[in-house]
Amino acid sequence: METGGNSLPSGPDGVKRKVSYFYDPEVGNYYYGQGHPMKPHRIRMTHALLAHYGLLQHMQVLKPFPARDRDLCRFHADDYVAFLRGITPETQQDQLRQLKRFNVGEDCPVFDGLYSFCQTYAGGSVGGAVKLNHGLCDIAINWAGGLHHAKKCEASGFCYVNDIVLAILELLKQHERVLYVDIDIHHGDGVEEAFYTTDRVMTVSFHKFGDYFPGTGDIRDVGYGKGKYYSLNVPLDDGIDDESYQNLFKPIIGKVMEVFRPGAVVLQCGADSLSGDRLGCFNLSIKGHAECVRYMRSFNVPLLLVGGGGYTIRNVARCWCYETGVALGVEVDDKMPQHEYYEYFGPDYTLHVAPSNMENKNSRQILDDIRAKLLDNLSKLRHAPSIQFQERPPDTELPEADEDQEDADERWDPDSDMEVDDERKPLGSNSQISRVKREIVEPELKDLEDQKGAVEHVKGMDTKAEEISGSKPSDVGPMSVDEQPIAVKVEQENVNKASDQPAQMYSKS
Repeated sequence: METGGNSLPSGPDGVKRKVSYFYDPEVGNYYYGQGHPMKPHRIRMTHALLAHYGLLQHMQVLKPFPARDRDLCRFHADDYVAFLRGITPETQQDQLRQLKRFNVGEDCPVFDGLYSFCQTYAGGSVGGAVKLNHGLCDIAINWAGGLHHAKKCEASGFCYVNDIVLAILELLKQHERVLYVDIDIHHGDGVEEAFYTTDRVMTVSFHKFGDYFPGTGDIRDVGYGKGKYYSLNVPLDDGIDDESYQNLFKPIIGKVMEVFRPGAVVLQCGADSLSGDRLGCFNLSIKGHAECVRYMRSFNVPLLLVGGGGYTIRNVARCWCYETGVALGVEVDDKMPQHEYYEYFGPDYTLHVAPSNMENKNSRQILDDIRAKLLDNLSKLRHAPSIQFQERPPDTELPEADEDQEDADERWDPDSDMEVDDERKPLGSNSQISRVKREIVEPELKDLEDQKGAVEHVKGMDTKAEEISGSKPSDVGPMSVDEQPIAVKVEQENVNKASDQPAQMYSKS
């Protein structure tokens, strides 16, 4: 198998892509609590690598505009969003019934700034979708996003708000069909459930299956009603390696692209499928993981890359740095540059890590059977669904002037006075983020007729998820499309202190 990562060939895949990268310098300050494996600090470590490898200067760097209540309520229940907004570590003991109702408190703890954290990571994913909808970039990246387990009315698996569902809803305003691909080791259950009954979104999840969180994602779960065969699940066992993974990924995704013909793709790049992840049990190398990004990029379809799981944080940062290079078509050296988190990457101080010698429990026969079954399911979709679609601008309007045209050469400069904040000490005002490309995008109100017209092209989408096994349907309901979605802005901010405490093993992710 060729796993060249960003060693891009000539032809369509060799073309440089315009990339918009969303990052909030505060994101690394959020802290789930001592012993919890989910560490937003990994996003800060990724950003530091991007800065010191010189990749930021090749991208438009944007700070996401925080998602508002109304934005989150396009998918999530009003009372759930209100609960997230109001709960604090100090008040949680007074709301035990609500905590239980919304599944908050254990795997999904209450911590300082919880709602702001949700607003930040959701804002990045929806902001990326807005950029793609307006054709202002080819690839949008939000490594803070990808929290695929969150449901309409409850938190799950370290996830509170499902930024992916919100981003897909935004993309559906402009595109008849959207493809979601998930390479996290855990099943992308929240996204699958949200779109289980529609033919406008196809979900494809490659995941560990069998006595593993969240317990869903059987190959027989294929969608329901109009959505039948628009959900694909690829159940895998421990120890899968690069070659075995790509022998499934490329034939399946190649056929999906041929049959479904999506207008946009969302790729969840959960790094807990890497070898050596503290909660994972796969054996992928960083190049093998990144080959999925390279392959999706090769179709030259608008692409949103989001993060997800990943609990050996030095490897998460390695992976997402390398995959940013793949998105840009830029070669990244294996030898790591000196930077503020350099000590995390010893003793080798390299970007890549070798997979282990763990046993691959996925036999060739089992993988061949999975591939044949899924390709057979795809053969039942004779052509892309024909959906009544009214061409119109998306709700989120951008300013007439494109700042890219005005200062296209202004990018992050790793030699500037920008410091990537250190978890061990607070930084003063002299370490503000300077030289960020500044872009302020305010939503414009459209007249009532345009708002009503928004409904026409999504009438075919019913997002009420039902269990194909016949169990009680979820209460995921259709989303209102006449809300003004999230805009994007960039502004200077100081960076505060964060912690990265030693963790204990968790049973879920």
